[in-house]
Amino acid sequence: MPSIALARTADAREKTFTAFWLAVTAAVTLLVTPSLVHARSAPESFADLAEKVSPAVVNITTTTIIEARVDRSPMLPEGSPLEDMFKDFMDRDGAPPGRAERANALGSGFVISADGYIVTNNHVIEGADEIQIEFFSGETLDAKLIGTDKNTDIALLKVEADHPLPFVPFGVSADMRVGDWVMAMGNPLGQGFSVSAGIISARGRALSGQYDDYLQTDAAINRGNSGGPLFNMDAEVIGVNSAILSTDGGSIGIGFSMASDVVKKVVVQLKEFGEMRRGWLGVRIQNIDKDMAEAMGVEARGALVNDVPEGPSKEAGILQGDIIIRFNGIDVSSSDSLVKTVADAAIGSAVPVDVLRKNEAGTYAEVNLSVTLGRREDAEAAVVNTAAPGQSAPTTGEILGMKLEVLSDEMRSQMGLADDIQGLVITDIDQASPVAAKGLIPGAVITEAGQLPVTSIADFEARVKEARDGGRKSLLVLLKTGQTSQFMALPITE
Repeated sequence: MPSIALARTADAREKTFTAFWLAVTAAVTLLVTPSLVHARSAPESFADLAEKVSPAVVNITTTTIIEARVDRSPMLPEGSPLEDMFKDFMDRDGAPPGRAERANALGSGFVISADGYIVTNNHVIEGADEIQIEFFSGETLDAKLIGTDKNTDIALLKVEADHPLPFVPFGVSADMRVGDWVMAMGNPLGQGFSVSAGIISARGRALSGQYDDYLQTDAAINRGNSGGPLFNMDAEVIGVNSAILSTDGGSIGIGFSMASDVVKKVVVQLKEFGEMRRGWLGVRIQNIDKDMAEAMGVEARGALVNDVPEGPSKEAGILQGDIIIRFNGIDVSSSDSLVKTVADAAIGSAVPVDVLRKNEAGTYAEVNLSVTLGRREDAEAAVVNTAAPGQSAPTTGEILGMKLEVLSDEMRSQMGLADDIQGLVITDIDQASPVAAKGLIPGAVITEAGQLPVTSIADFEARVKEARDGGRKSLLVLLKTGQTSQFMALPITE
């Protein structure tokens, strides 16, 4: 009996001990793995998601009417062996001089409302005379341009249909994490509706634009995908596929999509006004690095004012050397954050701006001001050519190893470009320069740099300087080759 009692006691102890360790193990598991509760495993298939959203994704075909070209062939004796060569050179596409031509380009987009509003990239439809939308069902409709924003490369279109259209909602791009699954849809290389999948590789990427907030993805994106949607696994659009960074213009597994949180704000303004109306503070600013902060005796925060031209800030009393630390009650962490915060503020509104200002004692004290905001687009339109008085702006220049020439009417006609295309033609490239490795070829036209139009050598020089002053190693340019537009990041390190 004693032995049986001892055995039962031992058994009871063993059960108690086992129960104790099971409880401890469960508690430890809960402590060390809470973050895994929300993690998603790789989807078994993207088929259900693709089937759900496909009806709202569209192919976009644009048509541009190119004015009749003038026959500038040299006078050659009939039967000369050079006659055919010059004819082929001056009329590369076989269209006879003196006849207007129609040039087509392809892109992607997506429907955001049942009444027919469609989002795409500005560079997909820029300069188009006709825009046609092809739906997944095969239906085609003509589209009207509602408005564009070159700074974010977003355009809003509208079609009229006799039935409600399938559409997709925007998601919250700020909720996306590096490593989250995404799916891209569009019309790559003009091959029709196509799906690619991958993950978010990085967030908050800036490609030299003031309002950049790109999601980087390894989902394959090629020419023709521009303007198409990037979906999360809840069938929400969290980005608009906009740019490819590569050496040859093709996909190398890295693409960039403008974050939906930015696109949503742009769409609201384009729908209401047909254009963008961003707030303008009217100062030139820069970041404060650790060395500057130590020398000034302040924290490395805020935006340092390095120039105050005529405008809202000068009228409000902001001075060169002030450090803007708060705008409309929002702390300023950097110059980029200030630009984006100001852009979202209402034009004409009086906004409190708090600055640190150096006093007579040599220390910085907070000063509270009120600034009535202007409109950035009006200020940019008022910028005049930077050439000195009495001098004509140079039409040629050599920058970053490229020989550039302002696009003339004659060159525009010879290259078969629309009359409203402006920019700088790359006439030659130093093969020892860093830009040569990007696959650039003479004949391409730089129409934008830093997501702003360039119409002069001075414009391009200014964009390069701004990027370098901002600590960037590359400058995003928009290239036009024939009827194809393509973004490319050019190295600008000296």
